[in-house]
Amino acid sequence: MQEDKKIKVGISIGDLNGIGCEVVLKTFEDNRMLDFCTPVIFASNKTISFQKKELNLNINYNGVPDADKAVDNKINVVNVWKEIPKTQFGIPTEESGKYALKSLQAATKALKEDKIDVLVTAPINKNNIQSDEFNFPGHTDYLAKELGGNSLMFMVTNTLKVGLLTDHIAVKDVAKAITLKLIKEKVATIERSLKADFAIQKPKIALLGINPHSGDNGVIGKEDDEVLKPTVTELKNQGKMVFGPYSADSFFGSDAYSNFDAILAAYHDQGLIPFKTLSFGKGVNYTAGLHKVRTSPDHGTAYEIAGKGKADHSSFKEAVFTALKIFKNRQEYAELTQNPLKKQRLKRKE
Repeated sequence: MQEDKKIKVGISIGDLNGIGCEVVLKTFEDNRMLDFCTPVIFASNKTISFQKKELNLNINYNGVPDADKAVDNKINVVNVWKEIPKTQFGIPTEESGKYALKSLQAATKALKEDKIDVLVTAPINKNNIQSDEFNFPGHTDYLAKELGGNSLMFMVTNTLKVGLLTDHIAVKDVAKAITLKLIKEKVATIERSLKADFAIQKPKIALLGINPHSGDNGVIGKEDDEVLKPTVTELKNQGKMVFGPYSADSFFGSDAYSNFDAILAAYHDQGLIPFKTLSFGKGVNYTAGLHKVRTSPDHGTAYEIAGKGKADHSSFKEAVFTALKIFKNRQEYAELTQNPLKKQRLKRKE
């Protein structure tokens, strides 16, 4: 990509009855954002016009028939549909799920065809989006199928990065799902991401235990002793900087997390509760391990405040900046790894 060419940020609009449109439009209401990227929103002129009016937002946008027609220094809206969907703020409906999927499908297709460079997704409702075309627990699994790669749900800020061994599965299924093979795959994915996406040359990774107190030597479950500990030992013997398993209850409160570049939690709430407690509003959900870059804010549809103009767009804005940073880091990493001589010259300069 040419140095002076702006990165095209594709945006799926999420559930129209939630706060998706609001956080997107508030982010780009600040014209300075157009200095960093070219936004391409997948919805329709009429939908954006309605949301803009209802939310009393002062933005101008440029309607385009296709993402490759997007114009720099403007907010671009790809007309994915011509009709006007019925909007009922705060109420999850079959129709709002239908149009969330239309937007996501169009944005994903554009990403696969390189008509946009990165994808930032506004929140969907995991229930009303379900259909014959979308039978997934969320964005992560859908995009893994569409884009290819070993996906990892990776919650990130500048100072805290938490990945998940298992994400949207029931707690009762967690222990059985965590195998030596799964741990190795997730560690490899998170290690590659830290190097290529976040420019960390020698990543240090912590693994959290499955059971309370990491099983207390088998007193509170054997999974930590029988699965996690042997896997950590094997990975260390391979030269990887992986440590643990650590007792999850004290790991974040004691500030131990600050000693690591990333943490792998055993299951969804074990990782996301401390992450959101420490960084809510600044955190970004990044799908690591894919061949393309996708980020999203760290919150959901927030129906309770939808249409009231109260939504905080900080996390969506962070998601945009994170996508831009990762895209640039990946380009640089690819260049360095493909040109060893240049890499050696850069090291000598350091």
